[in-house]
Amino acid sequence: MFYHHPLGLPTHQPSFCPLQHNHPHLAPSRFGSTPQREGKSVLPMEDENEPEQSSWAHLPDVCLRRVFHWSDDRDRSHAALVCRKWNWAMHSGSLWRSRTITFYGRPSREDMLELQSALWYVRKFGQYLEHLEIKLRNPCDMDFSQKFQVTMRGLFSHLSRHNHRLMSLSIRYLGLDRLMWKNVVRAQFLINLSTFLKRMSKRLDYLNLKGARVTLEEGCELLNSLSCLTNESSLSEINMEDFFGLHLPIYSSTLFHQTMSKFHSLVVLTLNYNCISDELLDILREHSAHSLRTLNIKCHSQDPHEQVVWGMSWANLAKRAPRLSVNFFFERIMKHDHLARILLVEIPVSSISLRSYSFGDPDVTMRPTITNLLPAYWHVLQQLTLELNNDHERLDDELLQLVLSCQQLSFLEVRAFLSVTFVERLLQNRAERKCTLTTLKVGLCASKLPVPSSLQHPEKGEVPMGRERSHMEMFTLTFPR
Repeated sequence: MFYHHPLGLPTHQPSFCPLQHNHPHLAPSRFGSTPQREGKSVLPMEDENEPEQSSWAHLPDVCLRRVFHWSDDRDRSHAALVCRKWNWAMHSGSLWRSRTITFYGRPSREDMLELQSALWYVRKFGQYLEHLEIKLRNPCDMDFSQKFQVTMRGLFSHLSRHNHRLMSLSIRYLGLDRLMWKNVVRAQFLINLSTFLKRMSKRLDYLNLKGARVTLEEGCELLNSLSCLTNESSLSEINMEDFFGLHLPIYSSTLFHQTMSKFHSLVVLTLNYNCISDELLDILREHSAHSLRTLNIKCHSQDPHEQVVWGMSWANLAKRAPRLSVNFFFERIMKHDHLARILLVEIPVSSISLRSYSFGDPDVTMRPTITNLLPAYWHVLQQLTLELNNDHERLDDELLQLVLSCQQLSFLEVRAFLSVTFVERLLQNRAERKCTLTTLKVGLCASKLPVPSSLQHPEKGEVPMGRERSHMEMFTLTFPR
């Protein structure tokens, strides 16, 4: 239950001295002032008999703001009762530049109070807000989506009127393709979001709509909202991973290409491979080559990924954007011919993640990928993550040779059927500076797997519990440069 105390701040109904309960070392009596619950401000008394104030009452503003910065909403509210100076610190704009609001599918009473408090503070100090993150935890039914839509409509409306600073907006995992979204609720939410993006587009620099799962038309309309005022967007980073629904061949859409041509200052772009085409690469080369630094591309087996993209398109983009790094994240795409169609030698690949998420398939062999495909990036590859079910083939020698051949490889994470000898050989090569690894994470799948002696006392890092475990051991080591 919230009430508004005399200084205009929300809090849970406290005892007479809430600060003393939560912070005994900051009891009000030590500051020479006492919080009051009636409608009068808390001011230092001028009585000559008043005890001398604690030095805490004269804490410099910069220090006071740091104390408030690391305090949660409840502690801030209680601290603001101490004196007028502390209340002024509560209203410092630097404290309210970032805000995370979490919506729970099945909230506890504490979750509800947290949500109400977060929403109240956004409305109270929304004029200072620069970074807003909306989280959805276990959204479960139509009632949740209805309440969420109504709440967000009010929040968007308030910020549209009072905020002119918002630079970053993140609303992840909306899952608008789920049955819990009634058509009318879904449509109204998208209208509200589109209107909000239009009003905030002038200053908005970062947008994360990962996992929204919208249709092609809905997605393009949302993206077009960012450029409706000037016909181009100055957004520098956008996360569109799983933004569109499954199974959609976005790469062939003229509407999508027209929409992406309006982004002229992209620095980081995250999207699915079903969006990649020669046309998109040409658009990025023409409009964002001067700024583009990172492309994060997710390739999932359920998304279309058999389109033909010419190496020349990648080469032209890399030539115009010499500092471009491309990071690939493959999920359940393990066949060599599929990977070879995507991983072209002209791509400046900085990171590759291959995760199978399934039982081993005897018909799928990783050896050609490790020996022929990945070594093509020996001069640029910096991070490699492999999660394999290779119980039907040994890859120790091939993987070790790959690591030794990659001159820029600093991070390696492997979860696979590998021998302890592989780890020892790898560490020996690292000790002899024959490879450039600075971080090694190895999950060895086996039964009764002993911890190798070379891992018992690493210079830095962690060795998991026990000298002997079944199924998997995970070793994490960090080497000095």
